[in-house]
This record gives sequence, structure tokens and C-alpha cells, in this order.
Amino acid sequence: MNIFVLVKQVPDTETRIKTSGAGIDENGIKWIVSPFDEHALEEALKLKEKTGATVTAVTMGPARCVEALRTAYALGVDSAIHLKDDSYNVFDVAYAAAVLAKFCKDSGADLVLTGHTAIDSQSSMVPGMIAENMGVANISNATELTVDGDKVKVRREIEGGLATMESATPVVVTATKNLNEPRYPSLKGIMASKKKKVEEKAVADVGADAAKVELLGMEPPPPRPDGRVLDGDSPEAKAGELVKALREEAKVI
Repeated sequence: MNIFVLVKQVPDTETRIKTSGAGIDENGIKWIVSPFDEHALEEALKLKEKTGATVTAVTMGPARCVEALRTAYALGVDSAIHLKDDSYNVFDVAYAAAVLAKFCKDSGADLVLTGHTAIDSQSSMVPGMIAENMGVANISNATELTVDGDKVKVRREIEGGLATMESATPVVVTATKNLNEPRYPSLKGIMASKKKKVEEKAVADVGADAAKVELLGMEPPPPRPDGRVLDGDSPEAKAGELVKALREEAKVI
């Protein structure tokens, strides 16, 4: 079985983000693998250990994204592919999905694993769009995954409980944090990852649809105005002041 894990490089969750023109100021940012993608990597490696599957890590983006693939190598994947795009825009989800779907399909992926959302854009749209572009099933929010030949069975989170779904391969599955406990790379793995080959492929050579979204500017939201304390000697009086403010000032009632 050929397992492809989509690994996205994102700013560390503790990084203070500053805008700069049509993007963010990358100076001083610590980049990491998106946390939910770590669960996808772990599940792929567990399947490799159980079934002898081949695991390929794939990322899309500028040159710095290679470090995410080095992390995947340190954990134990067999190969790594960098779909290089120096102008990659994380908000153009249709473009990203088209490129990744075309590459995975042409490369013969049986199982595509990824986190259920990326912590930078948090759109949760790309995996489903990849499945649609590939013409295969998409099973999201996996908490348990088993493979039997060309069948994939997934226990997934739904509102108010769990559901079990099954699909023939190829299939796209997204991981939640309840799927497993990601391993840490060993020192030996980290050192070995520095010498391993990352295959670079220009996005233009994949043959997918061109980008459609142009990011014109990015800026932080305006600061939240100061709170207001309502006057009144009793809860009833304060409630009256609140209703008055909502009616006469906010004009929402």
C-alpha cells in the first residue's frame, strides 16, 4: 500500500504574528508541522509497521517547507516530496487541493492521510476538495483506522457520538488528536534526516489548475474597544440601562 501523508508547515502556535503587506512578517517565526498532521504521520507509520506499507510525506509551499519534510524523515517516512511554490497562498484552498490531488492521483496513492485542519488557515476544506478532485471517498475526523487489503475502515467522530465507515482505496482520511499519540523523533532519526533526499517538483510541472485567489493585503483586526460599566443600584436598574443602550445606541432592539 502506498500511503501519502500531507504535511503542512505552519507558524508555531506561540509565535506572535505580525502582518507585512499582503502576508505575514516571517522574521523570527518558528515553523513547525501542523499539529493535526503529526497525528496523520503517526498513523501512517503505525500502518507501515503493521503492513509494510510505503509512506511518502508531501508538502507544498516555498523553500522553507523542506524542514517539515526533514521532520517527517526523522520520524521514519520512506520518502519526501516538496511541491515547490514560492508564491503559495494558504487562502487559495481550491488551488492547493487541485495541485495535491493531481499529484497524489498521478503518483498512485492508495491512502492519503492528513490532519482534519491546519492551524494557520483553519479552513478544513482542502482534504475534502482533494478527495473530490481525485474522485474518491473522504472520511473525516478519524479516531481509529484499520486497513484490510484494499479496504479502509474508519471510526470517526460525529456530533453526539461515533460512526464507523468503510471505503475501498484510494481514499482520503483526516486525523483528529484522538487518533493516536504522535511519537518524538530520535536523535539518530534527526541526524539521518539531514542526509536524506527530498525530491523537489515545481508546482507548474504537476499540471493542475492555476492559482485563482490573489491576496491584496493583510492586517490585524482593530483593537477591541474598552468595556462599559452600566449604572444602577440594583440588577433591575442595570437591566433597564442595558435595554436602553441596546435600543437607543446600538439600535439592535
